[in-house]
Amino acid sequence: MDLQEIRRFLFDQNTRLYCVLDGVMVKNLPIKLRESQVPHHCILTGELAPDIVHAAPYLAYLSPDGKFADAILSEAFGKSYGIFFHSRRSLLEMRRHFRALHEAFDERGNPLKFRYYDPRVLRAFLPTCNAGELKTLFGDVDQFFIESKEVGGMVRYRLSNSKLDIKEFNSEAQ
Repeated sequence: MDLQEIRRFLFDQNTRLYCVLDGVMVKNLPIKLRESQVPHHCILTGELAPDIVHAAPYLAYLSPDGKFADAILSEAFGKSYGIFFHSRRSLLEMRRHFRALHEAFDERGNPLKFRYYDPRVLRAFLPTCNAGELKTLFGDVDQFFIESKEVGGMVRYRLSNSKLDIKEFNSEAQ
């Protein structure tokens, strides 16, 4: 998909477009966010070591007329930069939601870091979720957009009657 196709699918006048980007995958992400003056927040809490600051996930608002949005959207797909989603909620409300998802627990109750913002992880995880897990994961997210396994494609995930609705988009099928 080219940038215009991606923009057509992602930008909607009725909702906001956000992303959670992976600092491990996007080189110098905190610097790029700061320099572009994009509204953003680190998902991790507390005082972070410099190496963690650059590897952390960041939530950002993507404006339809923003240069940062075009730069990320033109590079992200196929490189596992992060996930994109629609929500009517504010950036602060979405930060609270995604911070709550960052830590998961194994069957013994041991804490684990959940890398939901890695499109490969979320793409594999969502279809395995029950209705309650989907409700928790989606929260106030209207729909997620994640790069597909196929190069140049995108997958949309949304809830429909408490069930996961999956639709794949690629350059040929619009």
